[in-house]
Amino acid sequence: MSQGSNFVDYVKVCCRSGHGGAGSSHLHRDILTSKGGPDGGDGGRGGHVIVRGNAQFWTLLHLKYRKHIIAADGESGGSSLRTGKNGKDEILEVPLGTIAKDAETGEILFEITQDGETKILTSGGRGGLGNWHFKSSTQQTPRFAQPGEEGQEVWNILELKVLADVGLVGFPNAGKSTLLSVVSAAKPEIADYSFTTLVPNLGIVAYRDNKSFVMADIPGIIEGASTGKGLGFRFLRHIERNSVLLFMIPADTSRTIQEEYQILLHELTEYNPELTHKPRILAITKADMLDEELQQEMAKELPAGIEAVFISSVAQKGLTELKDLLWKEINRA
Repeated sequence: MSQGSNFVDYVKVCCRSGHGGAGSSHLHRDILTSKGGPDGGDGGRGGHVIVRGNAQFWTLLHLKYRKHIIAADGESGGSSLRTGKNGKDEILEVPLGTIAKDAETGEILFEITQDGETKILTSGGRGGLGNWHFKSSTQQTPRFAQPGEEGQEVWNILELKVLADVGLVGFPNAGKSTLLSVVSAAKPEIADYSFTTLVPNLGIVAYRDNKSFVMADIPGIIEGASTGKGLGFRFLRHIERNSVLLFMIPADTSRTIQEEYQILLHELTEYNPELTHKPRILAITKADMLDEELQQEMAKELPAGIEAVFISSVAQKGLTELKDLLWKEINRA
């Protein structure tokens, strides 16, 4: 199975929480007491459907075929004020960066960003009150109790937005996968044709003094991605969750560096204007093809207002300088 088919970043699940247990309407009886007072216990709470962050997960693949998530019902209350047992919760482990939405309204309910963080996706029904709650001066022996509250059945969407320190932004074939394979232990599929990368690849980049940061190779953008052309929305969704954006433009681009940069920036802005506030760095890739004179000429034409570096992943050129720039931006906050 290729990594492409292993990576799932969107699932729709039907979550059914447990019904609350019924309260008991028991009256106390023992050898000495034939007509005792009410001693019916409360019903147990129905099970919740809970989402929990797990740093070991990178994908929602394990939930792809679990369309129905059903938590257990709470048990009924008993005599002697015994409370019924709560229904067992259903816990869904998800990668960090997972967002939960209501499938009907599209409303974002919450997002999971920390390892071990838990949120209730669907609440279980409350247990009913036992008859002892209803005892009063006028009603000494109530023979009724509350039924348990019903659970909920809701369709939810779980959507993963990759969390990384650095997101690589560029057209297909800009050299993003090659860079990731050189600076980290990640082994993305690399070939000389567009759209080799169909899913985000993550790699941990080692830096000075045993420090490190996470880099995400986002699948290549195409013109029109912001309007959903190609797999536009799926790709751009992941870029939202990166601290720093590294724009990558090859030295042998058919356009000018300035033109290509503006197109990339336009696609991001059209999709989500907030992305333009993220720190940006520009890397001119495949710089091993340039001699010193040509590089100096190209440097004069680079976009204003963005730090730029010429790199070659193959020739290991400019990579230390690039990592220094990225580290500075990541820690600028």
